[in-house]
Amino acid sequence: MKATEQTLQQIDRALRKTAEKFPSTEEATQMTDIHLRVTQESGELVAFDDDDRELMRCVVEQWIDNKDDDFYTEVASLLRQRIEGMKTLLDSLSILKPFSFVLEDDDREVQEELYMVDDDIALLPPLSLDNLDSDLDEFLDHLLKS
Repeated sequence: MKATEQTLQQIDRALRKTAEKFPSTEEATQMTDIHLRVTQESGELVAFDDDDRELMRCVVEQWIDNKDDDFYTEVASLLRQRIEGMKTLLDSLSILKPFSFVLEDDDREVQEELYMVDDDIALLPPLSLDNLDSDLDEFLDHLLKS
């Protein structure tokens, strides 16, 4: 699914609205993760805190009735990309660290951890583990030859 400009704007607006709930000018006192729940049938994107309090709700028109089997994988990739583009804003939220942005489906099942911040470290999962075995084997061979 190739995201339209309107979709990108809707996601960016949703992330900014969520960030407004945790202004960086306030001292971090709340401990929570941000749960982004996407409903494939309605195209809804809703942000919740750990206590299931709604922080933001919008409809991404391009996602309405999307029947793609890899819908959540594509949405996760797109959300991760948009979050990375707002890294400075999202890293400064008044939330106690570590905190994460997590993608959930409409059944509240976690699909992916999108972004995690822990003090000065920000992680954008998933780490590529595709060639981990061969990389470790190569490293070990190099180490043993030395």
